[in-house]
Amino acid sequence: MIALLIRDLRLAIRAGGGFGLGLAFFLIVVVLVPFGVGPETGLLARIAPGILWLGALLACLLSLDRIFALDWEDGSLDLVATSPLPLEGIVSIKALAHWLTTGLPLVVATPLFGLLLSLPVAGYVPMVLSLLIGTPALSVIGTFGAALTVGLKRGGLLLSLLVLPLYVPTLIFGAEMARRGAEGLETTTPMMMLAGISFGVMALLPFASAAVLRVNLR
Repeated sequence: MIALLIRDLRLAIRAGGGFGLGLAFFLIVVVLVPFGVGPETGLLARIAPGILWLGALLACLLSLDRIFALDWEDGSLDLVATSPLPLEGIVSIKALAHWLTTGLPLVVATPLFGLLLSLPVAGYVPMVLSLLIGTPALSVIGTFGAALTVGLKRGGLLLSLLVLPLYVPTLIFGAEMARRGAEGLETTTPMMMLAGISFGVMALLPFASAAVLRVNLR
């Protein structure tokens, strides 16, 4: 499992697996928003939590089609699927590698991007915490979508259509937690809902993704 994780991390860095792509897209969104809505600090502060969460969601979406695509193209997915490793564990490692190369950099860079959007000082910790709790769910759900569309030509659009509706609950509770934190309100309820979604998909979707992969590899 550790060797597979290291391999996926190396592929993400060396073979165009999406490392840095999501971060660059996130930066572009944050930089362009003030040009679109105007430089008013009060308006930017109100919309900053939602913009940051939407940017993180779309940035994670960019590299989903690469989770299994490289392995499918070189035939290594068949070899990994027939190895002694459980397919559910392989799917979980793929999701972890995607989060480490896409979700985690977004979490680390959020304080800087929040500064660009005039995020209130009280909202920094809830914003970072909401992304830290919620982005693993985005990676796991995205891995399920990638398993559904593996092997399909031009499956990126179909993947987006399948995954985006499943992202909505995470987006709602993540943005709500960040908004309440920025306004100095209590964040326990949205945080618990967000954590429940993340733990729920991490417990269930690897089995669904493995079942879909078995069907697609036959």
